[in-house]
Amino acid sequence: MQKIKFGTDGWRAIIAQDFTVQNVARVAFATAQWLKKKKENPLIVIGHDCRFAGELFVETAIKVFCKMGVRVITPEGFVSTPMISLAVLTHQADQGVVITASHNPPSYNGYKLKGAHGGPTPPDEIAEVEAMIPDYEIEVSGDLDALEAEGQIVFYDLEKEYTDYIYSKFDIEALRKSPFKMAYDSMYGAGQRVMKELFPNAVHLHYERNPLFDYTAPEPLHKNLLELSHTIRTSPELKFGLANDGDADRIALYDEDGKYVDSHHIILLLIHYLHHYKKMTGKVAIAASTTLRVNKLCALYKLPCEITPIGFKYISQIMMHEDVLVGGEESGGISVKGHIPERDGIYDGLVIYEFMNQTGKSLKQLCQEIYDLVGAFHYERADLHLSEADKTRVISLCRAKINMFGPYNVLNINQIDGYKYELENNCWCMIRLSGTEPLLRIYAEGNTPEETMDILQNVRAFFAV
Repeated sequence: MQKIKFGTDGWRAIIAQDFTVQNVARVAFATAQWLKKKKENPLIVIGHDCRFAGELFVETAIKVFCKMGVRVITPEGFVSTPMISLAVLTHQADQGVVITASHNPPSYNGYKLKGAHGGPTPPDEIAEVEAMIPDYEIEVSGDLDALEAEGQIVFYDLEKEYTDYIYSKFDIEALRKSPFKMAYDSMYGAGQRVMKELFPNAVHLHYERNPLFDYTAPEPLHKNLLELSHTIRTSPELKFGLANDGDADRIALYDEDGKYVDSHHIILLLIHYLHHYKKMTGKVAIAASTTLRVNKLCALYKLPCEITPIGFKYISQIMMHEDVLVGGEESGGISVKGHIPERDGIYDGLVIYEFMNQTGKSLKQLCQEIYDLVGAFHYERADLHLSEADKTRVISLCRAKINMFGPYNVLNINQIDGYKYELENNCWCMIRLSGTEPLLRIYAEGNTPEETMDILQNVRAFFAV
């Protein structure tokens, strides 16, 4: 049978091709078997986001869990990934499972594992589950109504639990009265209902269930958020834009000019707000593809900074054992002190919104504060669909010593994950194979948009891609 492999963040595959009922049953079987070796009478929280057939795959997993003697908590309807992670903590469950492919194109679905600590399951435990996936078919049978009557399944409103939690963490009434009116784009994802509940008077884009995501990957990149940008640019009353991905654990922002504010800036803003304004301390943990300006700001504020491989599971693992102020990655997954050790695009967005409202400064002004501290910068990423031969060729070239890309001298190489080349004048580029999609990613950062694009073009020319 097909070998199932977990990537950077869970197992993901194309629906009906590899992501099938039977393969989900096999992964569910391994999850239950692994859990039962650790716990007596274990409890799992499982839910799905807005993707196609999420209900079917959750029902499949539940039947397997229950047949193996694992109790289940599940919501009715879609939920975000952070809602599942929070529920694992709230209900003192032993494990969480989310049927989601996060930001991937609509043809994908996936299976994420969440630990009892309220964040991604650590890599070593994921490897244990993966090793237990059987190479034979698993019987899927049972009736959910009967299982509920027997007490094997309990249905909870996890969205309300999450909303109540948000009310306890933020002065939502004050934020509703903000002079910085908000536009929110759920990207047809799982954050849509909770944000409508919290901010009914905000401008809400794509507030509907659309499993095809209007044929666009629900990844909060500027190219996928042009409608949000245009809405803010053409509506003078709108001063703040927030967007989340399909399962609402990633974030992107827009300032009052409709300008995209990426995760690098958001991580810096969160560090600046929590430490400089709120006087909080702790380690900063960032993935290898994050801007070098984070290191610069941490040095300025005398905060320890740790670089991890890409994948929030590595950051969450640090948060389990250490005092972490901000943990974040380039892809928009960020967690902050005082919340669960999980990426949460809604929570992070509200922290920034609170920052704006408590200081009376716009997002544009706050970004300028960051530039005053670490210098202005610009970032771009190219996601390339290449043949396996071309990807192998590029990585082989990376393994050889590279001294320069066009006019840009290489000062240092970081190989924590992929190949990150530190260049002169606080610039950098990075080459890495994606762990969630069949892509080669090229990252670049310069001091201006023009310099960044020039770096990206020179890197692509060097590798002939």
